[in-house]
Amino acid sequence: MKNYKFINRKLKGILVFSLFLASVTFFTACVKSEEEGTPYFKIEDNPTGLSASTKGVSQSYTVRSNRPWKIVAKGDGDWIKAFPAEGEDDGIFKIIVDENTTFDKRSMQFAFVVDGEEQPVLFTVDQDANIPSIVIAGAASGASIVGTGGTCDINITSNVDWTYSLSDSNWLTLQSLSPSKVTFAAGLNTGDSRSAVMTITAKDLPGVTASITITQASGVVILNEDFSWLEHYYLNSGSSPNSYAFYNTTGAKRYDSWTDDEKAHGWTSTNNSFSSNQPLLYAGPGFAKLGKTTYGGDLISPKLNIVGTKNVKVTFKAVPYETATGTKDDNYLNIFVLGAGTPSVTQFVIDNWPVYPTDGTVETYCQNFWKQPEATRTFTITGATSATQIKFLGGDYNLSGVGAGKNRIFLDDIKVEIIP
Repeated sequence: MKNYKFINRKLKGILVFSLFLASVTFFTACVKSEEEGTPYFKIEDNPTGLSASTKGVSQSYTVRSNRPWKIVAKGDGDWIKAFPAEGEDDGIFKIIVDENTTFDKRSMQFAFVVDGEEQPVLFTVDQDANIPSIVIAGAASGASIVGTGGTCDINITSNVDWTYSLSDSNWLTLQSLSPSKVTFAAGLNTGDSRSAVMTITAKDLPGVTASITITQASGVVILNEDFSWLEHYYLNSGSSPNSYAFYNTTGAKRYDSWTDDEKAHGWTSTNNSFSSNQPLLYAGPGFAKLGKTTYGGDLISPKLNIVGTKNVKVTFKAVPYETATGTKDDNYLNIFVLGAGTPSVTQFVIDNWPVYPTDGTVETYCQNFWKQPEATRTFTITGATSATQIKFLGGDYNLSGVGAGKNRIFLDDIKVEIIP
């Protein structure tokens, strides 16, 4: 009996201890449940997917949860990721989609695992396929190379490998080639203007093409000035008599009164220090007039459009000043080259004197006088460059006490040609 009582007491103690452990476990579970509350997981606005363009996207989402969560991709692909891929309770994650440079549409699904349990709804991301394209900058307006020779760059934006062809390549030389730019060169064009069509074609997609026209003007004539832009002002200036007769210079507009548009043609004149520092270049009806009584004036050309060093021929028309009654000015036209180059002639005697009719046809006579062969003169410049300018000076800047004391010259139709 003594042993039985001992065993009974022992069993009773074990039972009491077991009941104690059970009560502690139950209490702990109740406390944890009360702390965590009812399980929940939600993405704000309940999105189920995302559509991305070929350029890619980075989209943020807000998670509301009281449980640990993870975002698990349901496939392989380094073009997309979720960041961060896991979190505790509330948080924010991003879906980051890279640019799609391929021509295939692509898709990825993500699962949300909450407290170890995968949620029933998947999050799907779809991205558009890229479109093969070739874009040539300035294709609509075309590209050009100056007639005297030079280069042009063809800038290209493309997402495919490509090759190019030319409709006429015998005058173009390839200078450089890269995936984004082609550079061509051409020499002096001694003939008519010419053009070639450059076509770019995708290597694996022959239907994907783009083209541009490359042109080059004739490079022989690099300056051809007829001063027609001066005629409108002179004949409509409101000053009398405003006629084509050479001796009628009333209303001639001095260079420092020319408009910005007129000066934009590039012709200039020296300020004559002997005549109140005035530029003694005047606008005639479609031609230029140099100088006035006692003082000479000059006409200076724009810089020549030349690549490298060239020899050029200069052709111009000139008429000396003579009054209606036959009194003649001095008639010397001096030639200077500013910048690089040496002229073959430094002075012309302009001796094609008009004989004015008295029958009322003087204006027509003067207009036609420019067409006489005697009005045209030529000279050459050796070693001209892009820095070269041509200066025409009537006599000298100070004509006081020199000859007739006047050396007015009319100039028109100035042309400069490269000698091939």
